[in-house]
Amino acid sequence: MTLGLEQEIVDQKVYDSNLNLLREAGVVMPRISDLADPVKHLSDKAGKIASVDPDTPDPANLFRVHWHNDSDRTGLCDVPEHIILGPELTGVPAKIAVALGNRFPMVKVHKVLAAYGCLVPRLLSGKFDISRNRAIWPSTGNYCRGGVAISRILGCHGVAVLPEGMSEERFNWLEEWVLDPSDIIRTHGTESNVKEIYDACHTLAQDPKNVILNQFSEYGNYIIHRAVTGPAIARIFDDVNKVGNLHARAFVSASGSAGTLAAGDHLKAKLGTDICVVEATECPTLLYNGYGEHNIQGIGDKHIPLIHNAMNTDFVIGVSDEATDSLNMLFNTSVGRAYLSSRIGLSQEALASLGNLGLSSIANVLAAIKYAKYMGLGENDVVLTVATDGAEMYGTELRDSEAELTDGRFDELKAAEVYGRFLLGAAIDHTLPLDRFGRERLFNLGYYTWVEQQGIDLKDFDVRRDQAFWDGLLDMVPVWDGMIDTFNAA
Repeated sequence: MTLGLEQEIVDQKVYDSNLNLLREAGVVMPRISDLADPVKHLSDKAGKIASVDPDTPDPANLFRVHWHNDSDRTGLCDVPEHIILGPELTGVPAKIAVALGNRFPMVKVHKVLAAYGCLVPRLLSGKFDISRNRAIWPSTGNYCRGGVAISRILGCHGVAVLPEGMSEERFNWLEEWVLDPSDIIRTHGTESNVKEIYDACHTLAQDPKNVILNQFSEYGNYIIHRAVTGPAIARIFDDVNKVGNLHARAFVSASGSAGTLAAGDHLKAKLGTDICVVEATECPTLLYNGYGEHNIQGIGDKHIPLIHNAMNTDFVIGVSDEATDSLNMLFNTSVGRAYLSSRIGLSQEALASLGNLGLSSIANVLAAIKYAKYMGLGENDVVLTVATDGAEMYGTELRDSEAELTDGRFDELKAAEVYGRFLLGAAIDHTLPLDRFGRERLFNLGYYTWVEQQGIDLKDFDVRRDQAFWDGLLDMVPVWDGMIDTFNAA
């Protein structure tokens, strides 16, 4: 089972061709260990590329594919940018620390990191031919954008595959970045229609020129998040815990492709945190083997990703898309912010920081609140989570929510209702702690997607029960770093 685990050159001719093309384009690649600790390894580089526009397909932006970019995304921060949500907003005494994914270059979302981890091993092993192959990026919106961005920088032909019902802003971005309009493939449905994406990829895979980089099964996605995102979030906790009296209690992240959840494996080993996976209650696959449709864009569902380490997951927490859509209005309209300022007392800085939260980011925050209530956490406890993307990706969704949820009349009374119902009133329903048998249930559910539908060998599926398998994946980091060093030297 390779699935992105290339360790050596398998086609020297293709490798040499890739090397020549990338050399001509002036591409130098950062090592994964560089991205894991850019302040230590990339400070000099950051100074040299400070004038490069972070929103262009410039090879220099590869050295910004990490969590330590400043708010302008042109310089380095000692600690990854984050916000701390306090009890006046969340209604719980525990601190909720949120890492900001919109500090990444080009796409303003951390999925560009996953795309780098998936494509580079293929290029440096000669399994992907820049002059011949097309990189197919199946996604529910952000990973395909990250894939197209990385493809542009590396001179590859990138193709985005995503549901037709995703936000208009995603498609607007793609239309500006793809090489041809036909490189945007719209599949049926919305966030919950992942199988339709797979079906489209099966058709595309009939052409040997197409290489499918499926984030749900590419181990490069897991590896780079465990190696890079995990340590970044640990640094956030260390910064919050300067006095030394706080306890990191959990890492909370939506299921999605399960790549970001890999950071939880690092945090559990380092800080002893629980790992909490979030899903929409409208499509409660992990909670109840359920199904349905929802609008928490950024959470793929109706299946268990192959790279989800289910046997190390501690909680499943359900959040409603009515809550996320409503809080998007509270956080990102003048009426909502006026209420939070006048009635709750949030500062202008705190109000502005809420724009860093997109729909799945709000879902993560809500799940963190529910976990804090379920566990009875106090003021010395910290729950760690991520804001995958910011509100700017959901302007049209905000407009639609105002029309559908408030008949176009989102006023102070409605803002108060949203605050009271979805923040202060967040309950511990749909919160499932997992014992051994609960984890086994999640693990076994993945069989139907990966063995029966996608053709993964049973022994390659079952080996994922063992934590030694997941820990061993990190052995790929020095291997890939060595391949990158060899490439850069050439």
